Amino acid sequence: MLPLENRCIVLGITGGIAAYKAADLTSRLKKLGADIRVIMTRSAAKFICPLTLQTLSQNPVAIDMFEEPKSWEVRHIALAQAADVFVIAPCTANVIGKIAGGIADDMLTTTVMATRAPVLLAPAMNTQMYENPIVQENLSKLSRLGYQIIAPENGRLACGDMGTGKLANPERIADAVLSAALRPVGDLSGHSVLVTAGATQEALDPVRFLTNHSSGKMGYAIANAAYLRGADVTLIAAPNTQKAFEGIKIVNVISAQDMFDAVMENAENADMIIKAAAVADFRPAEYQDQKIKKAGKDSICLPLASNPDILQALGDRFGGKKMIAGFCMETENLLENAQKKLKKKNADFIVANNLTNAGAGFGTDTNVVTILSKDGKTEALPCMSKDAVANALLDRLIRAL
Repeated sequence: MLPLENRCIVLGITGGIAAYKAADLTSRLKKLGADIRVIMTRSAAKFICPLTLQTLSQNPVAIDMFEEPKSWEVRHIALAQAADVFVIAPCTANVIGKIAGGIADDMLTTTVMATRAPVLLAPAMNTQMYENPIVQENLSKLSRLGYQIIAPENGRLACGDMGTGKLANPERIADAVLSAALRPVGDLSGHSVLVTAGATQEALDPVRFLTNHSSGKMGYAIANAAYLRGADVTLIAAPNTQKAFEGIKIVNVISAQDMFDAVMENAENADMIIKAAAVADFRPAEYQDQKIKKAGKDSICLPLASNPDILQALGDRFGGKKMIAGFCMETENLLENAQKKLKKKNADFIVANNLTNAGAGFGTDTNVVTILSKDGKTEALPCMSKDAVANALLDRLIRAL
């Protein structure tokens, strides 16, 4: 079953040059299984042919508020009620202002005013227009009212200017629609979850750094799963190439010290903390301002200093007050080392995996883990996707809450 099968996505398109990208977005959503209903403003129809969207969506395109109906229904009400998600991309300053002001004078603004579905707005316009205090105030108002704003990107605009205002990448918009459609009022609704992911980097000189092989896949799987289950998610992310859902707050860090600072700053507001990042235990004792030269040497001595222990600091400060889970990766004596870590760090759960197991380890799409809890339970899970491992861990954290 495709992820958006049996979901109705109403796509609004307004009159900006970025309207041509709506064809790409429609195609992406269709491939995810969505039933797409397109509403265009008259201005949008000047930039892209309605027949293009009708062909891609395989549904009639609505433009005229007073068009003769093909069936007996009030069309804008019918579309508003059918929508599981309502997205407007691109969304011009004009339409943003209309929605913020409660103005409903065409098919698109009337329909969005009548819907109870989640509404996503993807602004696209000239930089000066986007930065205009009136537009920013309208966007802030809509955000406070529950509209999700998919922020525009920085780049070269059609007018030739460089700056912020470029429509978000259609792939990013499709991801935001997907998460809005799939995210129910789930068992983590009302909870705040803090997750760490990725491999920290410890700078040696301007060219080199110490790191490890972590891809960040496990941490991102946990963050995405928690978000889809209704949580308010903050993800502290070391460098990686993974993707998180649009609604997740991401704090990008580089070093172990950066991650320590970010975690401790955000931990106070979380009731569930999951440490999945591969944090470097050591860093170079001294950073070199200039590139270290080989200079004919066959070897060098590299003094190392200990990094702060993030899980230990969390356990010392919040143990027994917040739900805390950590990860443990070993190549030998897995359960013994994991049990020691669970007790020493004052954590509620430790997720342990052995690098020598097939299907486990860095960069894989699967994992083989054993979950240890402070109540003495030890559960060995079979090889499964990292998404499944994420949900298995969350199931246990929720029960423990």
